[in-house]
Amino acid sequence: MKITATQQAGIGVVSISGSIDSSSSGEAEKFFNEQIEKGTARLVVDLNQVGYMSSSGLRVLISTLKSARQHHGDLCLAGLQENIHQLLDLAGFTSIFKIYPTAEEAVAAFDTAKN
Repeated sequence: MKITATQQAGIGVVSISGSIDSSSSGEAEKFFNEQIEKGTARLVVDLNQVGYMSSSGLRVLISTLKSARQHHGDLCLAGLQENIHQLLDLAGFTSIFKIYPTAEEAVAAFDTAKN
């Protein structure tokens, strides 16, 4: 798994590639916690390059969403491959997360929401 982060209009855009599973979820959780602790509580997670996610990956996303909201932010997901979208749907999480086709659309939605 590889994680990179950029800032767009004050929003943290986190791109992940590879798998988010029990062996990598700790690293992802630590990364997200560091972003929020640094003051970036408005996050877009671009999962376009994630081909596999286990239940531990889902736990990290839910935990990060909760933490972001506690810090007056939010977390949006973008670029989900079909199998990841199905996993979120089966877990009942598609009603919890805001999901966008691309990271750019998710960032634009944050901009629209603050106006």
